[in-house]
Amino acid sequence: MAGPLDKAAAQAPATLGEGCLSRYDLDALDAEAGTEFSEAAELWRQLQAQDGPAQVQSPTKQD
Repeated sequence: MAGPLDKAAAQAPATLGEGCLSRYDLDALDAEAGTEFSEAAELWRQLQAQDGPAQVQSPTKQD
């Protein structure tokens, strides 16, 4: 008997770690998974310019 999730059209992205340390595997995320947002840095700058001085450090990709 097939599992009910076998029919699902979407799947959760791969994760690393367990429990509280669980996080998405950045190497497994790609445009096909809907995670491509090449204009994110520019959007961040625009939003920070509208709000005045930033209270939070801008996000950076860790390699």
